[in-house]
Amino acid sequence: QVQLVESGGGLVQPGGSLSLSCAASGLISDYHAIGWFRQAPGKEREGVSCISPSDGTIYYLNSVKGRFTISTNNAKNTVHLQMNNLKPEDTAVYYCAADTYYYCSTQVAEYEYDYWGQGTQVTVSS
Repeated sequence: QVQLVESGGGLVQPGGSLSLSCAASGLISDYHAIGWFRQAPGKEREGVSCISPSDGTIYYLNSVKGRFTISTNNAKNTVHLQMNNLKPEDTAVYYCAADTYYYCSTQVAEYEYDYWGQGTQVTVSS
């Protein structure tokens, strides 16, 4: 049974930083892609970033490019999302997800991902 557990969410002021972690029950290298999604109140869930551990392919949503950085720590079976210069519109529940078929490419689509974490709240407010 695959388990993904997110951590690192919290309350931060605009312009601040947070680092989210996603701990996987199996080897990160076993997955074709690990993605980060977010869902703000009243909005649909959107893909924020993904990474393919096998070749390091990375994708970012345009609105987070230059501010967010995704990375893997294979030794700890974790995937991180470093979020800098946070804005109020980044407020959402953030989820990590694992994909065993598709690789990270030019999108982060919900339907491609098989396993999901429970989510962690990120609130950006002064």
